[in-house]
Amino acid sequence: MSDLFEALEPPRVPLAERLRPKTLDEVAGQQHLLGPGKPLRLAFESGKPHSMILWGPPGVGKTTLARLMAQGFNAEFVALSAVFSGVKEIREAIAQAQAAKARGRHTILFVDEVHRFNKAQQDAFLPFVEQGLVTFIGATTENPSFEVNSALLSRAAVYVLESLDAEAMRGLFERARAAACAELPFDDDARDRLVGFADGDARRLMNLVEQLQVAAETAGVDTVSADFVDQALSRNLRRFDKGGEAFYDQISALHKSVRGSHPDAALYWLCRMLDGGADPHYLGRRLVRMAVEDIGLADPRALEIALNACTTYERLGSPEGELALAQATVFLASAAKSNAVYKAYNAARAFVAADESRPVPLHLRNAPTRLMKELGYGKAYRYAHDEPEAYAAGESYLPEGMAEPGWYRPTPRGLEARIAEKLARLRELDAAAGEPSDEDGPPSRRSR
Repeated sequence: MSDLFEALEPPRVPLAERLRPKTLDEVAGQQHLLGPGKPLRLAFESGKPHSMILWGPPGVGKTTLARLMAQGFNAEFVALSAVFSGVKEIREAIAQAQAAKARGRHTILFVDEVHRFNKAQQDAFLPFVEQGLVTFIGATTENPSFEVNSALLSRAAVYVLESLDAEAMRGLFERARAAACAELPFDDDARDRLVGFADGDARRLMNLVEQLQVAAETAGVDTVSADFVDQALSRNLRRFDKGGEAFYDQISALHKSVRGSHPDAALYWLCRMLDGGADPHYLGRRLVRMAVEDIGLADPRALEIALNACTTYERLGSPEGELALAQATVFLASAAKSNAVYKAYNAARAFVAADESRPVPLHLRNAPTRLMKELGYGKAYRYAHDEPEAYAAGESYLPEGMAEPGWYRPTPRGLEARIAEKLARLRELDAAAGEPSDEDGPPSRRSR
């Protein structure tokens, strides 16, 4: 049995680990932090470590920088992953730091995906950071303003790392190819396709190069083309955390593009989100929200089209149903815009939340029983259909003593321009009935 295990090859170290930078100058990108005179370069040169949060997308060097700091400051490096660690692992890490201190060495405590720790777990680090037992370095793909508690955040500098640009990724590709498959040529289109699939993530690029090496050897390919890249790699979805900040940044961009009446930009962000794995049902719901929030009565067809797109997607699924979402997106972006109803609704909600519970006026109450009629329920109610122009000029529909709020103010765009004309006519009828007219607001009603 021992001979069998001796015959097994040792596990291969992944390419991404083999090519992990050994010095600060080997780190790709992040020149806004690592260039001459920039914050992290100065931190390294000072020789004085400080606690920090490294915030950025996957594969841009957060773990590498933490390791290089431990190396540069001649400190112990203790790493935790918030995905797999709990209170037990935190205590063990602190014990290691205390043991290192007894040997005269400082400890850098690196916590990957720190945003996945709850508040209590994050608080557990505070005493040891304040005592100077450890220098805390947290890595996160999420906005630390929301995901890291304020006490820990106040004790750490936040550095924002950026996705690697195409130039940096092409440089990393050449390093990866030289290390993994130097004898295997890639044409320029294949390289660019691979860089595009990696989407600014260095670790993903290294993994894809390794996958292509194996695929090329298996297929007996002499030169890797763009077509071979497409065939050999199951299309990895773009980097997209469906519950993370990138998700909400992109849906915000989609919404603002629709609101800004830019169909091409709206289509771009819709496709980005679909490409990134966003749930089309969620996108449909957001399109419905845009129809009522940003278009409203300027073009009521928008809501109908958005709802129809959701129904169409339910029937057809992907990819056919996505065209209906695209059609709705283009219509919404092209439609006349109005947030008049949205603003009126918010104003009315705020008023009701702060106001007293005003009774319904007697003339507006239903009177299904004789007692209710005797109490005056429904008395003097004017049936609008029996009035000239089907409008009871001067009638009141608000609680007694409540002033006209003027919440709904139609815009001069789309159908709302005609609605504005209609309401102006009703104001004229109110004025003719002996009531004052508010020139800037909706029709005045007399109080009863």
